[in-house]
Amino acid sequence: MSHETELKLAMHAHDLPRLLAHPLLAAPAPRREHLRNTYFDTASLALMQQRLAVRERQVGRRTLLTVKTAGHSVGGLSQRGEWEGPTQPGRFDFAALVDDATLAQQLTQLAPQLVPVFRTDFTRRSWLLQHGDAQVEVALDQGYIATSGVHGARREPLLELELELKSGPVDALLALAHTLALGPHGHAAQGLWLHPTDRSKAERGLALFLGQPPTPMKAAALAGTLEGSPLAAFCTVAQGSLVHLQANVSGWLEAGSGASTVPDPEFIHQARLALRRLRTALQLFGALLPHPFFSHWRTQWRATAHALAGARDWDVLATESLPRLLTDTPDSAPVQALTAWVHAHRLAAHQRAREALSAPAHALNLLDFTRALLALQDHSNHPPQPQLSHWVTSTERRWQRALLNKVQQAHGQDATGWHALRIALKKHHQAQALLAGLKPVPHRQSGAIQLVRAQAALGSLNDLSVAQSLLVACPLPGAAELLQRLHQERQTALLALPRLRRQLLRTLSR
Repeated sequence: MSHETELKLAMHAHDLPRLLAHPLLAAPAPRREHLRNTYFDTASLALMQQRLAVRERQVGRRTLLTVKTAGHSVGGLSQRGEWEGPTQPGRFDFAALVDDATLAQQLTQLAPQLVPVFRTDFTRRSWLLQHGDAQVEVALDQGYIATSGVHGARREPLLELELELKSGPVDALLALAHTLALGPHGHAAQGLWLHPTDRSKAERGLALFLGQPPTPMKAAALAGTLEGSPLAAFCTVAQGSLVHLQANVSGWLEAGSGASTVPDPEFIHQARLALRRLRTALQLFGALLPHPFFSHWRTQWRATAHALAGARDWDVLATESLPRLLTDTPDSAPVQALTAWVHAHRLAAHQRAREALSAPAHALNLLDFTRALLALQDHSNHPPQPQLSHWVTSTERRWQRALLNKVQQAHGQDATGWHALRIALKKHHQAQALLAGLKPVPHRQSGAIQLVRAQAALGSLNDLSVAQSLLVACPLPGAAELLQRLHQERQTALLALPRLRRQLLRTLSR
């Protein structure tokens, strides 16, 4: 078995000429191959359930049989087991191909049940480059994925760049990707959108076969053991947040290709949760991180969160606040006009966010952050770390005291001050979840439910304030009445805050 280490990058079709004009790719003539691939599975998709892929590839007159394992993928950088060898069309001799006896036996038993599920047909242009101390194969695949699945014949375009490490350090893949993303002139402002992706061709093909559109992805739970160093724990949290962010941004961009539709708002909500988790981790572990790393990435991820904030605000207004306020006369002409006005502004906000996340700078951030995390995992350059269990305990106490101080200072505050407390509660809740996830048996701390309720109450107040700020520019007659209702609801919510503060003080003082 060989272990394949590669970096998979999505790209825009309009960037293709500039990629091919890059000095690293323009000088050497690429090798060209027409690859026709058929992927097999059982009728019950037994291989998919184990994240295994069986592929038959036609290259000219040759036929190759390939088996790939699930492996591990973070930030588009994947490592997986792979077996490949010559075969005859339709012949699955797994015993001769796979040197893992258990897997070979399992595949041999399934062989009579294997049927074609989908196929890929593309032209591959490849270059073998020496980049520093590494040798990297750069492969540009352009063609399509097709299936005749349960939802009928389906087809979608395929355009992706793969960098496979042949020898040398893994960092070379990310360094080379960064160089290519800067474009032929080496300037970020004129760069290419090379977006790391963890979705393989097999995963895309199966989704096409099943007729499954992109769906929002929730964060994977941490399974801590309180072993290792706090710095290693930070890298684990950051890598998980990166996977969470990339998956939802990719899905949102793919699902929102229509000019008059807005994708599932959960995509942006989950992307913002990923960013919140990542930014909270930076704040939690900040004292242990190299200052340049901490300062740079705190700024970068804050800017990314800001780019998504407007779209999220209009999502909440359109899908939560407005339907609740317009329940009396949902079909009247004024209400329909107001709904259309909100929808138009929501589309514009999504377009602004789409432009920001489709820009080369965002893709470069993902590449560079993955590279920076790999460098952090080299502990030889870091001072001694405290024991993780002691660090978790002391950090929990420190954050609890800090939140208590903020609640004590909240007396007599205006709406802006209560908004600041809501942000503090959100960060505290996220910090609690991260720290609990580092423990062998994650548990809910005493009073956590009350903190969540307080966060929800302050969140509702914030939604009212945001709805007011968005609707104040609406010229339609019905907006004035809505603004008055929002003002009244907000005033009522403000009256309940002193009691909420007293409950928080009791909870945090225990």
